[in-house]
Amino acid sequence: MMKRRLLLVSNSTLHGGGYLQHCQQQVQDFLGERVKRVLFVPYALHDRAAYAKVARDKLRTLGYEVDSVDEADDPVEAVTQAEAIFIGGGNTFRLLKALYDNGLVSVIRKKVLEDGVPYVGSSAGTNVATISIRTTNDMPIVYPPTFAAIGLVPFNINPHYLDADPNSRHMGETREQRIAQFHEEPHTPCVLVSYRAHYIYLYIYQTPLSRLTISSYRDSPPLETLRVKCLSQGHDGS
Repeated sequence: MMKRRLLLVSNSTLHGGGYLQHCQQQVQDFLGERVKRVLFVPYALHDRAAYAKVARDKLRTLGYEVDSVDEADDPVEAVTQAEAIFIGGGNTFRLLKALYDNGLVSVIRKKVLEDGVPYVGSSAGTNVATISIRTTNDMPIVYPPTFAAIGLVPFNINPHYLDADPNSRHMGETREQRIAQFHEEPHTPCVLVSYRAHYIYLYIYQTPLSRLTISSYRDSPPLETLRVKCLSQGHDGS
């Protein structure tokens, strides 16, 4: 099996910084010098042209030209020819629906899992890289045909994760409680939580989580802490 290469980012912007500013070095390290052009998928936002321009302007400063899949006459062919794929953030439901509408889910899966094309995802783009979008934080503003996502990793991710504030007077559910509710349902996968500003390199040879290697993650708890959202519910994440 071809080695999978993924860079999954919790968010594309951070307070006080510009687009991808907090992880631009990691994007460069990940894509390297062999990649010259990146295929950007702007489906998660309504104004796709404006979104593609933001990504194009930023990635050019890092040394990469950008093609938007939304500008391609044949989106499937654009993915087939891509040197690298970057799916940006926004609304996860809108994104997944557009991926299915354009017939790209299985094509992207093949490019990454079989051809070894590097994949960068941010926020919603990270969500759709997982088993399903059932642990997104977004509102279902549209209805994709299924919640099943691209399946590049054998678990779910919850981006923008926040620990509960013990001093908060907000009486609503915490993110941890919502993930616990997810695990009350049968046959739910492990959920890896990703705090804001986290970026996770994943180099995977096999699908079992025991074969997962997280080679770098920024300001993160240990991997054992990341797994606790799964393990505490009786789901073995090892």
